Amino acid sequence: MKKPVVQLDSFDRKLLNLLQRRGRSSYVELAQAVNLSESACLRRVRALEETGVIARYAAVIDERIAGLPLSVFVTVTLSSQAEATLSAFEKAVANVREVAECYLMTGGSDYLLRLVVRDVDDLERVHAQELTRIPGVVRVSSSIAMRTVVKRAELPL
Repeated sequence: MKKPVVQLDSFDRKLLNLLQRRGRSSYVELAQAVNLSESACLRRVRALEETGVIARYAAVIDERIAGLPLSVFVTVTLSSQAEATLSAFEKAVANVREVAECYLMTGGSDYLLRLVVRDVDDLERVHAQELTRIPGVVRVSSSIAMRTVVKRAELPL
């Protein structure tokens, strides 16, 4: 089920931009930064959480420093695009811890994954023991990113 788009006013956008940059800001700091009372700020942030605009809070981890220096982009082609095949793949791939992102795609392959792994041996393990064992997978193709040029954690609100 698609979630409805939430209409954001200028205060919402300011709050969201601040939270994207400094997610641990207190309500006092947020309220001062956007020129709202603390109670109004709290109400707005809670409303953004309840509507799903703020999906969750998380720390942004440096993958290299955490020991996962390789980003690998993987295209996956399935034997069928039937709903049952797609659902089974999505359920299985969600349990592969090295999958940082997964997208259903148009074009020549069915899915695009971004894996984070320690090294080529780790990639080979994920490929052989995880991805190719998922029922319905007929082709897996990998490309290793040499360097990250742009990676944003902030949306352009």
